[in-house]
Amino acid sequence: MVEHEQLPDIRLEFFSRPAFLGVIRRMLDTLCERLGLSSHESARICLAIDEAIANVIRHGYQNDPDGRIELTVTRIESPEPELVIEILDRADTVDIDTIRSRNLDDIRPGGLGVHIITEIMQGVEYSHREGGGMCLRMRHPLGQNSTVGRSSSDG
Repeated sequence: MVEHEQLPDIRLEFFSRPAFLGVIRRMLDTLCERLGLSSHESARICLAIDEAIANVIRHGYQNDPDGRIELTVTRIESPEPELVIEILDRADTVDIDTIRSRNLDDIRPGGLGVHIITEIMQGVEYSHREGGGMCLRMRHPLGQNSTVGRSSSDG
């Protein structure tokens, strides 16, 4: 699954508590802005990550506030610039074949997280982690106008 080993640019570990979602959204929004993404694209990425983490909290940990979640963000330079975001947990594993959006014709609140994630992110891969838990790996292209390299200063 990993083309080459590259350390993440950002690694954040936190408890499975909804209160942290706003902080994570703001961090990701700022990062996306610094990478040259539009505010619209940044908001879409933040929504996808928010939905993914909320799913881990709700479905993986059944709202247990003491579960641990790890978020990694890696900027890949080649062959095409892209952002790789992973969400890792040690929650109950699920059958990967059962991870899907509900029927969109079923008009009701909730249940659209998987649909939102797959619509926004270019690549979405679920896998089981050795020792238990799940890994969600998402990719999003950065395009040629991305502005932050490994040696950029904080400005």
